[in-house]
Amino acid sequence: MRITDTLTVDDGELEERFVRASGPGGQNVNKVSTAVELRFDARRSPSLPVQVSIRLQKLAGRRLTDDGVIVIRADRHRTQERNRDDARQRLAELIKEATFVPKVRLKTKPTRASKERRLEGKKVRSTTKRLRQSRSDGD
Repeated sequence: MRITDTLTVDDGELEERFVRASGPGGQNVNKVSTAVELRFDARRSPSLPVQVSIRLQKLAGRRLTDDGVIVIRADRHRTQERNRDDARQRLAELIKEATFVPKVRLKTKPTRASKERRLEGKKVRSTTKRLRQSRSDGD
C-alpha cells in the first residue's frame, strides 16, 4: 500500500477480518459479513521509520491497543470491497499525517514595551475602580 513517494506499507503487515455490520443493508446485513476490521502493528512495523511510528501511535488515540496495534473498523458501505478500500484509505491518511514533522515552538519573552503597556493598563483600571468606590465620611 503506497502512502507517499518514499513510504510504502507491505500488504502482509495488514490483517483484515470481516464481521457483520450494523446499519444499511436490509435483510442482507444479518447474513453477510461486510464490515472490515483492519489491524496494523504500528509499533513493530519494519516499513515505518521510528519517529513516524511514534507520531502514528500518538495520532491513533483510542484506535490503538495496548500492544501497539491500530484497529480501524469500516462499515459505512454495503459491500465488503468498498469497506475494505475505505479502511485502507483511512489507515493511509493516518500514516501520511504522521509523516509530517511538527514545527518546534521557540519560547519567547514579552518585550519591555509590552510589559509597560500591560502595567499601564492595570494602573488605569485600578484608578477607575478606586473612583467608583463609595466613600464613608465617618458620619
